[in-house]
Amino acid sequence: MTEKITTITPLVYGKMVNAAAARLSANAENINKLNVFPVPDGDTGTNMALSMASGAEYERASQDQSVGLLSKATAKGLLMGARGNSGVILSQIFRGMATAMADKETLSARDMADALMEAAKVAYKSVMKPTEGTILTVIRMAATEADQAASAGDDLPTLMTKVKEAAQKALDSTPDLLPVLKEVGVVDSGGQGLVMVLSAFTDVVLGTFDDKNLTTPDNAELDQMVSKLHAGAQADESLNPEDIKYGYCTEIMVDLAEGTTWDHKFDYDTFYNFIADKGDSLLVINDDDVVKVHVHTEDPGTIIHWGTEFGSLRKVKVDNMRDQQQAVIDRQEEEKQEERAEAKPKKAPKLAVFAVASGKGIENLFDSLGVYQVITGGQTMNPSTKDFVDAITASGAEQAIILPNNSNIFLAADQAKEVAGVPVSVVKSRSIQQGLTAMLGYNPDATLLDNEQDMTAELDTVVSGAVTQAVRETTLKGHDIKKGDWLGMKDGEIVVVGKKLVETAKSLLEQMCDDDSEIVTIISGEGAKPKDEKALEEAVSEIDDDLEIEVHDGGQALYPFLLSVE
Repeated sequence: MTEKITTITPLVYGKMVNAAAARLSANAENINKLNVFPVPDGDTGTNMALSMASGAEYERASQDQSVGLLSKATAKGLLMGARGNSGVILSQIFRGMATAMADKETLSARDMADALMEAAKVAYKSVMKPTEGTILTVIRMAATEADQAASAGDDLPTLMTKVKEAAQKALDSTPDLLPVLKEVGVVDSGGQGLVMVLSAFTDVVLGTFDDKNLTTPDNAELDQMVSKLHAGAQADESLNPEDIKYGYCTEIMVDLAEGTTWDHKFDYDTFYNFIADKGDSLLVINDDDVVKVHVHTEDPGTIIHWGTEFGSLRKVKVDNMRDQQQAVIDRQEEEKQEERAEAKPKKAPKLAVFAVASGKGIENLFDSLGVYQVITGGQTMNPSTKDFVDAITASGAEQAIILPNNSNIFLAADQAKEVAGVPVSVVKSRSIQQGLTAMLGYNPDATLLDNEQDMTAELDTVVSGAVTQAVRETTLKGHDIKKGDWLGMKDGEIVVVGKKLVETAKSLLEQMCDDDSEIVTIISGEGAKPKDEKALEEAVSEIDDDLEIEVHDGGQALYPFLLSVE
């Protein structure tokens, strides 16, 4: 532990800025989890951490020897790296501080208070419609406390301690100021980020900052709030996308008086007032040579054109917030449907089919074909006899059919047949593709014996293919295989060894198809890219343009492609 600091020198200022950047970076994910707004521009913690990191980078790169010049470099870095509303407002807080510190070699307690007061002033001015219960409340209350402490003659360590406490108190009050925060039981995420910045500042001044403990959140209640958020908080799905008045989140950055299009000398009020009439959620920030704009508008083109009248566009970003909100609604509806499906007890069937598979997409395929339950398993994860018996017993089915979909599971399935307590048939499917095809012969109204015979007859109507990667070197049936080679397997036997995934899959398909082939099914798994799927579809057409092609996202591990030909 070092001694308390009574004057902020250039060296101390640099430590404060970099401590804040490090603390935000260490806690970015925790802050992200506090986001609750329906159409977020980004993740608050990540945005603030990246913005602060840019400010710290500019500070470290500066060769200046005064706090005033270092603060200007920090503000410039934050401006250039600002991301999202939270990052932009944070940059304005530092811009205000830099304005107050402009001619200072070092900072006293009074100087720090003045810097925080100017920071609050600039931050509020940068927002078109300031909202309490946000980062603005935190900087205002912290600055007010700093001003009062300086007026009372407090030294720098005492003043910064009071600033830290006031910021925390302001943060704790945010749920009472914003109903959405109170509803889900969290504090404002941007305010939380600023508390961590001011806390880091204070710890440096007090000599208590320890960069070895950055992963521990400063707010002891943060983890509890995050848990509560996960337990009950939801985004605002009640917001109809059509009710969003200004639908395009528009951001531009302009290099002032640069390029060939500018014909207006920059004046902040003129520039700001024009855009203010075109939308809301407006932020306009600038220094001597750059202006950045964030606004929600219905006319992004006008905003962009307005920027070109003052300089050269460096950055343009436009997001459709109605589409973003619709995506939120769709995602939550899907989650609710899944929850309802899981909560709804299944009626005990007279006959139930149990298939072994892994991969959400493959599970959905089996479900659509009438499988009662998919038992997770397959390669490297074979279900036990008990797994089968427990599933059959829990279903309450009077009779059951098992689709092992892997020859390594046959014995366990046969054992389950013997001890299940109800009549069970095992249809000896050796692959996922055979299992899916077997379901084409399934009739829930037919007898167990008839189903077993009909489903078994379907197995020979499909040729199964799989592509995976070798995990070690070997020589097998004339193939010299190296670790990392792609292996194409036809009905369980290696028939192709290649260096590239798609080329191996194409060669495998050529060996699987013949003159009697009619349908080719491609099931993509982990590691397969959309362009790979497209290439395989084209390969099928080249083999025979009369072939019917089906493509599914299986989600299976280990095998980027499962292929079948019927």
